[in-house]
Amino acid sequence: MSDSEATSIDVGKQIAMEADNDIKYRTCSWQKTAALLFSEYICLAIMSFPWSYSILGLVPGLILTVVVAGLVLYTSLLCWEFCMRHPEIRDVCDLGQMIFYNHRWAFWFTAVMFILNNTFIQGLHCLVGAKYLNTITGHSMCTIGFSAIVAVVSWACSLPRTFDALARGASVSAVFTFISVILAAIFAAIEDHPTGYPDNGPLQVLAVPAPGTTFVLGMNAFMNISYTFIGQITLPSFIAEMKEPKDFPKALWAVTIAEILVFSLVGSIVYAYTGTNYITAPAFGSLGNPIYLKVAFSFMIPTIIFLGVLYASVSARFIFFRIFNNSKHMSSHTVVGWSTWAGILAVLWFLAFIVAEVIPFFSDLLSLMSSLFDAFFGFIYWGVAYFRMRGTDYGPNYFRTRGIRGWAGFLFNIGLCGIGLLFLTGGTYATIQSIIDGYKESTFGGAFSCENNGF
Repeated sequence: MSDSEATSIDVGKQIAMEADNDIKYRTCSWQKTAALLFSEYICLAIMSFPWSYSILGLVPGLILTVVVAGLVLYTSLLCWEFCMRHPEIRDVCDLGQMIFYNHRWAFWFTAVMFILNNTFIQGLHCLVGAKYLNTITGHSMCTIGFSAIVAVVSWACSLPRTFDALARGASVSAVFTFISVILAAIFAAIEDHPTGYPDNGPLQVLAVPAPGTTFVLGMNAFMNISYTFIGQITLPSFIAEMKEPKDFPKALWAVTIAEILVFSLVGSIVYAYTGTNYITAPAFGSLGNPIYLKVAFSFMIPTIIFLGVLYASVSARFIFFRIFNNSKHMSSHTVVGWSTWAGILAVLWFLAFIVAEVIPFFSDLLSLMSSLFDAFFGFIYWGVAYFRMRGTDYGPNYFRTRGIRGWAGFLFNIGLCGIGLLFLTGGTYATIQSIIDGYKESTFGGAFSCENNGF
């Protein structure tokens, strides 16, 4: 029996086993999965691209955008292929254990990084939610209070138990985010000048990095771009709730094409009209007209809430499934089940609030997540998955059977692992140094500060 036949039967059995359950998990069509992917990738981090281009230069920035998109597409297809061979995988933690020869330490190592990564992303959205509320209200209350409000609202929105139930919110989030970034690009083009002009001199738009650009700045800019593309950590969870997992590449190709177009165009246009010396991260702060700023930023509200909700749901699902594996609380509407689900989410959002208060720098928080977690979930894991699958397919005759394709695949995936190690070492160093510098130079205070972080 082929892998595809075995997968079809196993998925069919899983769907049949859920037929009489109150809560069914394998219910997502590829269109709904595409909506989840769009909400994950068409997000606030797009507005960090102009800042990254200002550091790297427009030409290297655009080249890196396309290269990283291609690498993420390739590794996402590897992830899907591995999940197709093992439909029992429920999340990236199961996958991590399998690719490392079913060693239990690999499961727990992956689980710790998985929860930390998702909680940091939730924290990022608490931080940006507070930034938005400060901007709109003119800092009408302590920033800590605004962060707490965002965390509580996000907790309430996280309560649906299945991705099928979240898919409609995902579509709304992606559409509003698209409108937001397009408006930001239009407003940047039509306004007279960016905020702060002409205090920092004439507008500067660079095709290549400025002389003297430091490793710390360059690495942080590269990781900001990479962070926006890298989201493979959620893919096994999405695939595990699809009715037809074989259709996943349709959703993946759709979102990848949209990413390249939107990220490149918005990043380039906003950078071209704000310049190296007036750019902020996120780039909303570069809009000199306060009405333009508030209108464009306001359309980002759904994604400020929903993307944090999506990652909270992925984390809570991992914990909940391990607590109530194959029990009635997992598949039925019970008081114990719903209370536990709500409690898990409350703990996750409390931790996210703490992260937002400890690291109150948008671009540095993106870079820190990228260096610590994307090294593994963006590159290393999928290089290892490639070797595991090809080793199963060809065994010791791998190079003899595949010839030049075998050598090309071997070297390419070794390169993937090398990129991951660069993130983990050089990236972490650059981020930590940038955070240290940020605490020295920041105008809005440090950890747990009431000071205004709005634009």
